[in-house]
Amino acid sequence: MAFDEDLAERVRERLARTRGVEEKRMFGGVGFLLHGHPLVCVWQDSLIVRLGPEAADAALREPHVRVFDVTGRAMTGRVMVAPEGVEEDDQLADWVGRARAFVETLPVK
Repeated sequence: MAFDEDLAERVRERLARTRGVEEKRMFGGVGFLLHGHPLVCVWQDSLIVRLGPEAADAALREPHVRVFDVTGRAMTGRVMVAPEGVEEDDQLADWVGRARAFVETLPVK
């Protein structure tokens, strides 16, 4: 299955004015990197969000969120948000903002 182009476009719009953002094909979808670090990825119809281990564990208690595991091995610090969790622009903005808050703590590559 191809990735959700509409969701990818919404992410592009959300990150359009952010310096250091790069778009790259990842996991069979499209990923958005900030200063060389994965930030979010659109995979099929879901949003993969990099939050760091503690925030990802906490996010798993929220609706429409599950462990990011598409290979049979969960990726620590990342969650997958179902389409229902990013339907509204404010929902998407929240997830992108959380990912950005974590990634901005990492050293620039």
